Amino acid sequence: ESVVQVNHSTFPMLGPVQDRGFAIVGESVLPTPSGSVIVGNKVGDLEDVKNSNTYVVLSKKEGVVYKRIIRNNRLKNKITLLSDNPQYEPYNVSSEDVLEVWKAVYIMQKANAGPRWDMNQLAGMVNNLQEQVSSLKKKLN
Repeated sequence: ESVVQVNHSTFPMLGPVQDRGFAIVGESVLPTPSGSVIVGNKVGDLEDVKNSNTYVVLSKKEGVVYKRIIRNNRLKNKITLLSDNPQYEPYNVSSEDVLEVWKAVYIMQKANAGPRWDMNQLAGMVNNLQEQVSSLKKKLN
């Protein structure tokens, strides 16, 4: 997966906040189409991250990625990054490796750029994602 940082921009619909756009590329971001731009608000502290919300994470080892963050109260020095595409396994990142976190606020994409799924594909993806989330919850408890 690759995420390309777009320079600071002004997005009037967000109001007076610090925002930045990130162009995302790759299959792990599906069902968000590759080539979309994620507009994010900077998060000051990992403690402010809400479980299962989507973020752009800048880290020393992983670079720039667009993932859901799962926090484990027992492992305060690690976060789990989860792709929306269930074909990609979740992985842990050390909190001290995290340089910046941006909460996804808007996703901008070209019209008709969304992937086309049939119902069986969608059902399979939802089941796989539910299994991954259940497995993560068991590990956290």
